[in-house]
Amino acid sequence: MVNLSELNPHQILCSASKYTRKFFWNPDFQDCPKELQQEMQILCVMFTEEVGGIVIVYFDDNGSITMVSSGEEDDPYFDRIGSGLKLEQVKGEKRQLFERIEAYYQLYC
Repeated sequence: MVNLSELNPHQILCSASKYTRKFFWNPDFQDCPKELQQEMQILCVMFTEEVGGIVIVYFDDNGSITMVSSGEEDDPYFDRIGSGLKLEQVKGEKRQLFERIEAYYQLYC
């Protein structure tokens, strides 16, 4: 499990929260193509609508996209098991999207 407080803010691409009903796109990556930004927004918001909690998408030290999700300790609606399963599903289904964003990151960042 990733300690969210240890993530480098400059490696975070985007996040969404069911709690605040907000999506965040890191301004460090504002030059990323708009269609990729929109796809990631839809993906993250739909993810949190389905399993709850918070999802964070970030670049690891190798420039690969990683997704993590977490919920508040006392949140009875956050589905921890479903979250893990959904993360694996998304990694498979959105592999091409992630590859395109990783290519952007490696070329421009």
